[in-house]
Amino acid sequence: MTENAYVYFMVNKTNTVIYLGVTNDLMRRVWEHKNNINKDSFTSKYKCYKLVYFECSNSINAAIVREKQLKNWKRTWKNDLIEELNPDWVDLSSEWYEIADQVRNDG
Repeated sequence: MTENAYVYFMVNKTNTVIYLGVTNDLMRRVWEHKNNINKDSFTSKYKCYKLVYFECSNSINAAIVREKQLKNWKRTWKNDLIEELNPDWVDLSSEWYEIADQVRNDG
Protein backbone atom coordinates (compact mmCIF):
# COMPACT_ATOMS: atom_id res chain seq x y z
CA MET A 1 0.00 0.00 0.00
CA THR A 2 1.30 3.45 -0.87
CA GLU A 3 0.60 6.58 1.07
CA ASN A 4 1.32 10.14 0.13
CA ALA A 5 3.95 11.95 2.13
CA TYR A 6 5.19 15.48 1.70
CA VAL A 7 8.37 17.42 2.32
CA TYR A 8 7.61 21.12 2.55
CA PHE A 9 9.09 24.55 3.24
CA MET A 10 7.32 27.20 5.30
CA VAL A 11 8.80 30.70 5.46
CA ASN A 12 8.19 33.93 7.35
CA LYS A 13 6.79 37.12 5.80
CA THR A 14 10.18 38.37 4.61
CA ASN A 15 11.38 34.94 3.40
CA THR A 16 14.39 35.08 5.72
CA VAL A 17 13.56 32.00 7.83
CA ILE A 18 12.84 28.58 6.34
CA TYR A 19 11.19 25.70 8.18
CA LEU A 20 11.49 22.27 6.58
CA GLY A 21 8.99 19.59 7.53
CA VAL A 22 7.47 16.22 6.61
CA THR A 23 3.82 15.19 6.83
CA ASN A 24 1.33 12.71 5.44
CA ASP A 25 -1.41 15.39 5.26
CA LEU A 26 -0.09 18.64 3.83
CA MET A 27 -3.31 20.66 4.03
CA ARG A 28 -3.87 19.77 7.68
CA ARG A 29 -0.26 20.39 8.67
CA VAL A 30 -0.08 23.78 6.93
CA TRP A 31 -3.36 24.75 8.60
CA GLU A 32 -1.85 23.79 11.96
CA HIS A 33 1.18 26.00 11.29
CA LYS A 34 -0.96 28.94 10.17
CA ASN A 35 -3.18 28.66 13.23
CA ASN A 36 -0.36 28.26 15.77
CA ILE A 37 -1.67 24.95 17.09
CA ASN A 38 1.67 24.40 18.84
CA LYS A 39 2.58 27.78 20.36
CA ASP A 40 6.12 26.59 21.21
CA SER A 41 6.94 25.38 17.70
CA PHE A 42 9.63 26.77 15.42
CA THR A 43 7.03 27.98 12.92
CA SER A 44 5.14 29.82 15.63
CA LYS A 45 8.25 31.38 17.14
CA TYR A 46 9.57 32.61 13.78
CA LYS A 47 6.14 33.22 12.19
CA CYS A 48 6.69 30.83 9.28
CA TYR A 49 3.18 30.81 7.83
CA LYS A 50 3.79 30.73 4.05
CA LEU A 51 4.03 27.43 2.20
CA VAL A 52 6.50 28.13 -0.61
CA TYR A 53 7.58 24.66 -1.69
CA PHE A 54 6.56 21.02 -1.38
CA GLU A 55 7.34 17.66 -2.88
CA CYS A 56 5.08 14.61 -2.85
CA SER A 57 6.40 11.11 -2.27
CA ASN A 58 4.60 7.78 -2.12
CA SER A 59 6.09 6.74 1.21
CA ILE A 60 6.81 8.45 4.50
CA ASN A 61 10.24 6.80 4.60
CA ALA A 62 11.21 8.31 1.25
CA ALA A 63 9.96 11.72 2.42
CA ILE A 64 12.03 11.48 5.61
CA VAL A 65 15.15 10.58 3.62
CA ARG A 66 14.52 13.58 1.36
CA GLU A 67 13.93 15.86 4.37
CA LYS A 68 17.27 14.83 5.88
CA GLN A 69 18.99 15.46 2.56
CA LEU A 70 17.45 18.94 2.22
CA LYS A 71 18.27 19.86 5.81
CA ASN A 72 21.94 19.40 4.94
CA TRP A 73 21.71 21.73 1.96
CA LYS A 74 23.11 25.25 2.00
CA ARG A 75 20.55 28.05 2.22
CA THR A 76 21.33 29.21 -1.33
CA TRP A 77 20.53 25.73 -2.66
CA LYS A 78 17.20 25.75 -0.84
CA ASN A 79 16.43 29.20 -2.26
CA ASP A 80 17.25 27.95 -5.77
CA LEU A 81 14.97 24.92 -5.30
CA ILE A 82 12.10 27.15 -4.19
CA GLU A 83 12.66 29.62 -7.02
CA GLU A 84 12.64 26.90 -9.70
CA LEU A 85 8.93 26.33 -9.08
CA ASN A 86 7.89 29.42 -7.11
CA PRO A 87 10.03 32.38 -8.22
CA ASP A 88 7.89 34.95 -6.39
CA TRP A 89 7.78 32.97 -3.13
CA VAL A 90 3.97 33.14 -3.06
CA ASP A 91 2.00 31.21 -0.44
CA LEU A 92 1.01 28.06 -2.32
CA SER A 93 -1.66 27.27 0.25
CA SER A 94 -3.48 30.61 0.23
CA GLU A 95 -6.23 29.44 -2.13
CA TRP A 96 -6.86 26.23 -0.18
CA TYR A 97 -8.35 28.08 2.74
CA GLU A 98 -10.22 30.65 0.66
CA ILE A 99 -11.97 27.77 -1.12
CA ALA A 100 -12.69 25.95 2.15
CA ASP A 101 -14.16 29.12 3.68
CA GLN A 102 -16.29 29.69 0.60
CA VAL A 103 -17.66 26.11 0.70
CA ARG A 104 -18.49 26.48 4.41
CA ASN A 105 -20.25 29.78 3.81
CA ASP A 106 -22.19 28.49 0.80
CA GLY A 107 -23.20 25.23 2.53
